[in-house]
Amino acid sequence: MMAKNRKLQKVLTVSLIATFGMGLLAGCNGGKAPASKEEKVLRIGVLSGGYDDSYFRQQYTDIYEFTNQNIKIEIVPAIDQSQYRYNDGTEEYVQPDYLESMKKIMTGSNPVDIVVSDTSTLKQLIQENLLKQLDPLMQEDKFETTDFVPAVIDGIRDLGDNQIYALSPSFSSSALFYNKKMFTDANIDFPTDKMTWDEVFNLARRLTKGEGKDRVYGFSFNRYRGSDPYWDMQTYVSALQMKTFDDKAETMTVNTPQWVKIWETMSKLSKDKIIPDNASLEMDSGENWNAISSDLFLSGKVAMTIGESYYVNEIADANDNAAKIKNYTPIDWDVVTIPVHPEKPDIGGNIWLNNTFSINSSAPNAETAWDFLKFINSEEWAKLKSRGSYEMVARKSFIQPKQGQTYNIQAFYLLKPLPPSNPKDDKMMMEKPGLYSITNSGRSSFQEVIDNKKTPEEALKDWETKGNKMLQEIKNNPKTQFQEDGTPFVPEVSGAARAG
Repeated sequence: MMAKNRKLQKVLTVSLIATFGMGLLAGCNGGKAPASKEEKVLRIGVLSGGYDDSYFRQQYTDIYEFTNQNIKIEIVPAIDQSQYRYNDGTEEYVQPDYLESMKKIMTGSNPVDIVVSDTSTLKQLIQENLLKQLDPLMQEDKFETTDFVPAVIDGIRDLGDNQIYALSPSFSSSALFYNKKMFTDANIDFPTDKMTWDEVFNLARRLTKGEGKDRVYGFSFNRYRGSDPYWDMQTYVSALQMKTFDDKAETMTVNTPQWVKIWETMSKLSKDKIIPDNASLEMDSGENWNAISSDLFLSGKVAMTIGESYYVNEIADANDNAAKIKNYTPIDWDVVTIPVHPEKPDIGGNIWLNNTFSINSSAPNAETAWDFLKFINSEEWAKLKSRGSYEMVARKSFIQPKQGQTYNIQAFYLLKPLPPSNPKDDKMMMEKPGLYSITNSGRSSFQEVIDNKKTPEEALKDWETKGNKMLQEIKNNPKTQFQEDGTPFVPEVSGAARAG
């Protein structure tokens, strides 16, 4: 009898899945049955992958395959990461060229139908006319984008000169979390959306209090102990798209009034201990670790911090388990947008379109590819995936506060994403790996400002001089890299690598 019941339960479960799947399919195809039952292979090109593509399939393709039994999906990585798992160190690591590798699987003898990429690669593929414009297909099928988050759809339009060459079913985002009680206790109004960085920093000064281990900081660029003001500064300057050196990587560009102002602002916040640093937040040897001890916001060490959208769940979990956490009081919190710069009031540095889906202009199965894109960007798909917590779905109708909470959820999608990096810059960084050391070399100069050994002007001039020497070394030999002290060296190429 039990075996019979289990068999019946299994049949019912499969039936429910099938019913659900057909509902999705009907919703995505306007209730029409698929035009053909011909067996087809839909090939999806991704930037990187390898031995296990189960996560990608669970996220994007399993349901489509289930509801389209005649279609088999193949995942084709532009860069097969499996090759690096077995490198024993005898071969030199060569930074892969993702763009060129993607173009190969798009233009070869068996081209992929769909391209999944980041915005930087997407922009270059658009410029090289390698992708199919989606606007005509959307108009023909009356595929509306009015429900899409502006940060997503406008960001995509910007990449295509106001035309759409891709769709993204989800996105990642951050916002400014704040402790409401700290503001109320200090008799300070809560922050609001689209405040400038200077306005937020002024609030942080008013909220900072205490000394030593009891100090409460007004603001932190992230919620983790171990903050570094120099690297935190990258979040502050990202929307300004500040350059460290010129487009040819020949001359430093940091000795400017704008860089001086940035270093003045950031160094003063650090020196005045408005933001935390490594030394001020080291845990005592006798301090017991618990689930919130390394979290500055949950442990009450900062009044405002930048956090990802999934941080909402971590706060809720801590509050729900407050009775189990020693010396923890549930936090009353809310969020507003990431601060902005006055010259770019609608752009935030913490919105990412991680996976954009496009159709290869040479796709053998372009019609099926479009059907798949409609499917994963449909209302039905968004409704299903909105239960997840890591990324947010692109359709506003299905972006709701988690677990019955109430907070300013639009803060996560009010701003537009940063313009993507220039693929030419990415390629240059790949061909000249020593360039990564140029940015790192500024850290010691910035520390001298914090230590009151130099003014921002003096430190930036020193960084300029040091950086120009490093750039010259790289110009003489593009393979030049640098040690911690700035000493140049050229990595030896192993015999195996030379033979290859």
